[in-house]
Amino acid sequence: MSGSLPTLRALARDLSSALVGYSGGVDSALLAVVLRQELGRERMLAAVGRSPSYPAAQWAIARAVAGRFDVPLVELDTHELDDPSYLANPTNRCFFCKTELWRRLVPEARARGLAVVCDGTNADDLGEHRPGYAAGAAAGVRSPLAEAGFTKTDVRRAARALGLPIWDAPAAPCLSSRVAYGIAITPGRLAQVERGEAYLRELGVTGDLRVRHHGERARIEVEPRWIPWLAERLPAVERRLGELGFAAIELDPRGYRRGSLLAPARRAAGA
Repeated sequence: MSGSLPTLRALARDLSSALVGYSGGVDSALLAVVLRQELGRERMLAAVGRSPSYPAAQWAIARAVAGRFDVPLVELDTHELDDPSYLANPTNRCFFCKTELWRRLVPEARARGLAVVCDGTNADDLGEHRPGYAAGAAAGVRSPLAEAGFTKTDVRRAARALGLPIWDAPAAPCLSSRVAYGIAITPGRLAQVERGEAYLRELGVTGDLRVRHHGERARIEVEPRWIPWLAERLPAVERRLGELGFAAIELDPRGYRRGSLLAPARRAAGA
């Protein structure tokens, strides 16, 4: 059964007060706006965890959406890059990231007298590889979108109905999600990815885009419609990404795929 805005609004009204982990992506943005509309400014707060894995462009979007819908916003530093388990970049890396996030956000909620901490997990996410969800469950974090039965399609439909300008924006997970499992996470590698993707955006690429970091090699994934366009410009792309420190560049002919780094890691683990 698909989720509906009335169902989500009723669920939000049942919360006495709430802090939402807010990235500026469409899921957490929709939840933040609904909580603001149903609870008011005094009983909700959107909290962003800032670290080198969080893109600067995403922070700008998060601020803009919060400002447009009068959502109170707080920025907190997170320190997942101090955790050796996170830096090792195993397939459950997100568990260590979210553990650190909620270690910061849950005390913040308590200090402000906010009763519930929640995130933007939707119903579709529950069937995917989401090790970070376990960290949230361990910390007592609720997922109102999932509770209300919202799928990814429902989220975008509701976001559009509410006038969120990012209703059709591509997914924007953290920069570490671009680094192949088993390759250590470093601020330098995260910066390479961020600058590489920013360059491709400046060229004009829209929609889903990833610069996958494979050590010395970068693999570019774009939506299929962009592959021939980008192939014509590959020499310039190779020069720019070479300046960023990549020795080899590959334009993936299969295009963008969710979780494309996970399958090789699983094969290696089973080998």
